[in-house]
Amino acid sequence: MNILITGGAGFLGSRLARELLQRGQLRGQRIERLMLADLYAPRDATLTADARVATHTGDLLANIPALFATRWDAVFHLASAVSGECEANFELGLHANLDTTRRLLDACRAQTVAGHAAPVFFFSSSVAVYGSDPALPLPAVVTDETLPTPQSSYGIHKFVCEQLVADYTRKGFIDGRAARLMTVSVRPGQPNGAASGFLSGMLREPLAGQPSNCPVPLDTPVALSSPATTIAGIVAVAEASREAFGGRTAINLPALSLRVRDMLDALAAFAGPEATALVGHEPDAATARIVAGWPARFDSARARALGLKADPDFHAVLRQYAQDHPDAVTLPAARPRPTPAR
Repeated sequence: MNILITGGAGFLGSRLARELLQRGQLRGQRIERLMLADLYAPRDATLTADARVATHTGDLLANIPALFATRWDAVFHLASAVSGECEANFELGLHANLDTTRRLLDACRAQTVAGHAAPVFFFSSSVAVYGSDPALPLPAVVTDETLPTPQSSYGIHKFVCEQLVADYTRKGFIDGRAARLMTVSVRPGQPNGAASGFLSGMLREPLAGQPSNCPVPLDTPVALSSPATTIAGIVAVAEASREAFGGRTAINLPALSLRVRDMLDALAAFAGPEATALVGHEPDAATARIVAGWPARFDSARARALGLKADPDFHAVLRQYAQDHPDAVTLPAARPRPTPAR
């Protein structure tokens, strides 16, 4: 099986690649080649050292013809301009999200029209497709039947692309499935342009002994997912049969619902009061407005039917981050304890 991951050098793309390589197969077929396409090369040397991995750098829209000189059995489309970027730069959002996804789908369609099997196409959508519209207020709990009414350019781009994936699937050009990801926390590395970035930064930086900021009220409710839970959801959706996936509409992945205050309480319990002392509270009205418009409580029956579960609590999320990135955790109370010798 030949697999293409767009956004393959990013955090989720690299983590998905490592998971697939470790599994060695997808949908019962052995993975022969894994192409990671992104603006820059992966920083993880263990990925590029694997003989099955190839990389392609540069603007995805411009590089689609070169990428599709190879026939792909599966495409994971994770590349995207994020929420804050799309609000600040309208043209960038159109280019990176709408134009690129349409061209990518057409490249897959050309494969199928040429007589090859329709590739599996996973589209990484977002709960930013939901928002509260004056004519259709957002319910207290979002279910699989809740109508998306996005209130940001990013959310609109994601919803439009969901519909394109559904229609290309209906026409038989791809075997498409879209999943709406929750905000992923805790992300390692540097901040990105997402409005939700502080939901990692206000934890990641203090765990490294650095100051951070919480720009929203502490009682702001949010829906989160750890990196491991998110990757498990992506793989499960890609491997599901069409019958198990249940139609063509995007699926909501599981969510851990809590308040920002609860996250900081968990940080204090995990790393001590010196961690939360590093968190400032300088408000940012634009970020608060965007985040307040996102749903925070979900009842995702379709995800449960695939065997997917939310993280049990935020303590487990912090433990996962410290175990996965021990070099990024410097506060003594938060560092993983070595396993005692027997």
